Amino acid sequence: MRQLPASRVWRRFVRHASALWLVGAVIALALPAPAQALADKTLTLAYTCTGGPFTDTSLSVPLTMPDTATGTFDVKWRIPALTLRTPPTTTTQVHVAGKLTVTGGTHTDLEKTGASVTSGSTSVLAAQVTSTVSVTATTGDEVTVNGATDQGSLKLSLASAPSDVTTCTTTSTTSVVVTVGQATGSGTGDVVTYSCRTGTEASPQTVKIRVTLTMPTSTPKAGEQFSIGWSGTYETGSELEAPSTGLPPGSKLYAYASISGLSQLTSADGVGELGTATASDPITLPTSVDMKTKSKNSGSATVKPAAIKIGTSPSVSVIECEVQNASALKTYPLTIGTGSKTSSTPDPEETPTTTPKSSTKTSSKTSKTPKAGADTGAGGDAGPDGRMFVLTGTALIAAAGIGGLLMRRRSVVKP
Repeated sequence: MRQLPASRVWRRFVRHASALWLVGAVIALALPAPAQALADKTLTLAYTCTGGPFTDTSLSVPLTMPDTATGTFDVKWRIPALTLRTPPTTTTQVHVAGKLTVTGGTHTDLEKTGASVTSGSTSVLAAQVTSTVSVTATTGDEVTVNGATDQGSLKLSLASAPSDVTTCTTTSTTSVVVTVGQATGSGTGDVVTYSCRTGTEASPQTVKIRVTLTMPTSTPKAGEQFSIGWSGTYETGSELEAPSTGLPPGSKLYAYASISGLSQLTSADGVGELGTATASDPITLPTSVDMKTKSKNSGSATVKPAAIKIGTSPSVSVIECEVQNASALKTYPLTIGTGSKTSSTPDPEETPTTTPKSSTKTSSKTSKTPKAGADTGAGGDAGPDGRMFVLTGTALIAAAGIGGLLMRRRSVVKP
């Protein structure tokens, strides 16, 4: 067999190594960007408390709310662990009443039951309750939230004895500012009716969730990734229940939004953390989900809530929920400005998606992307990272260069 000259061997090696490097670079650019959680702001209020069933004389209560909101947003009150003066004779709950001072919006006074109280026990665990702020400020303006400083702006009692009240007052003057996003569009319905199928149940559950989408505060540009916030609260009596086998460890909620009116852009998607849920327990929804996408083109579009899935990854789901009242839902306007057509941030979705087929089998199989929603991608479970190919290709090119120099040196010094 004729032996090729060293120079030709070197050139061939460099050519193939360069091709591998180019393939790796393309794969690296196609990798999905990791989802990031929608930012929350926290307002911590210090209360002084007197009287009532609880012995606590001072409380520190963190309140969390989104950085950006449209329409309405939730305020999460984290009521700390409490101690009762006298153990109750029956199992009951803590009743929480709270007020806030809001500029640029109106606060619906908090009236909720929180932590469970066990009969015969004086210890009460920490728990979270939620109130709502309705935004009145215009797009681009701000909503300022302060603790109400009037007497009894926070009241704690037992649901079984509502007249015995611990009264709490704050002197905290700190505040948080929530930016108002793009305005809400046409339509009046923000309660999404879902038909939810699980891998173990014979018939689907009908679930109703009041969904709010938070649009970008500034106009996104073509070629740049942007976020749409998703938050949801159940309508009473229409909660999504865990299947008879419970939720697998590490399950997450994958939320989708449908986008109409822009070529090559059909959806946005994101992931939210879930807690554990045993058989038939209501599944607690995440505080918020940051749905990401990118448009290749400028123009105007409308956005609506779309499907949700629950599972250990976007492609392995135990629950799939499809929207049943899409035509009646509120739409949100989206404007994409002129910008670069290319970006180092990959498109989460560029092609229309398909509706997943319902299945009554255990959902360990790969599922299709929900209608009007884009698959979030497998992230760290997606296999070898494209950057590995880039580094490998670079190393091969370097090795080829060194090898070629050595071969050339040998050919020169050969007698």
